[in-house]
Amino acid sequence: MKRNVTYNAKKETVERKWYVVDATDKVLGRMATAVARILRGKDKATFTPHVDTGDYVIIVNAGKVRVTGKKAEQKTYFRHSGYPGGDKTFSFDVLIKTNPCRIIEEAVWGMLPKGRLGSQMIKKLKIYAGEDFPQKAQAPLKLEL
Repeated sequence: MKRNVTYNAKKETVERKWYVVDATDKVLGRMATAVARILRGKDKATFTPHVDTGDYVIIVNAGKVRVTGKKAEQKTYFRHSGYPGGDKTFSFDVLIKTNPCRIIEEAVWGMLPKGRLGSQMIKKLKIYAGEDFPQKAQAPLKLEL
């Protein structure tokens, strides 16, 4: 009698690809979900929950991402230094001008598992405010979302 055996990926055998995503006029949340899915490896047949089977993702033009509704004026981002009175709050409008990469990074990080595995996955995400990126040698595939 043949038994069904569940496939478990090994970190040594995982094949990784590189993708590049243009964030121009993409809705932040919808793009972040698709990117988190690729980083996690859920789009692969070899997906294993406890192994990082995901691919690398490069996001360009982070400053041109958009949000729907009144989020541009009302959405806020919170940081705390750890010291008393060390909290800082930034609105989406301010952050898109000063540090647009942080907006996408926080959106994607919220959709990944927390802990060592999630930290490992978020390191495969490269975000750039402009059109240029240094990972051209990896020959990334253009990904349409």
